[in-house]
Amino acid sequence: MRTKPSSPGQLCVCYYTCPNCKEITILIDVEYDPSIGIVHIRPLSKAQKFPDYIPEAIRNDYEEACAIVNLSPKASATLSRRCLQGMIRDFFKVSKKSLFEEIDAIKDKIPAQQWAVLDGVRRIGNIGAHMEKDINLIVNIESSEAEKLIKLIELLLQQWYIERHNRQELYADIIGIDQSKQIEKKKN
Repeated sequence: MRTKPSSPGQLCVCYYTCPNCKEITILIDVEYDPSIGIVHIRPLSKAQKFPDYIPEAIRNDYEEACAIVNLSPKASATLSRRCLQGMIRDFFKVSKKSLFEEIDAIKDKIPAQQWAVLDGVRRIGNIGAHMEKDINLIVNIESSEAEKLIKLIELLLQQWYIERHNRQELYADIIGIDQSKQIEKKKN
């Protein structure tokens, strides 16, 4: 349901009930100020719910990056960088002195374009994580840019964790089917 403002300068409140899970989503649309746009009240962000087999620390950093993407894009980008580091350490079992060294250590395990993108996430995340030598130099990160980093984290979670999990389950099912068929053949 969407309420329309009765006069200029008011807010438009939107709420929806999910037909599947029955959870309610509440949004406020600040129509008179496009720079504010839509504010999520419930849930606080557009973060996807990922399975428990993805480490909790990674899921928490991802959810926090989503929750603050409009409030502080620089902090959101830093959290996306942190997610990436956690994923590399967990998925590839690589732990070095720096994220630069960790990304470099997996260079031969991923496509060249993906390596360049991971290094880009590191450098963009560094903007929020490290002060410039000239403290008067401010490099901003836009919300739309931080959202792209979040989309990459979602893509990597899908490719690295969910697809691996689905593949392992399918392989185990097929091996189980094969074993039961071989037992059946021996009985005959």
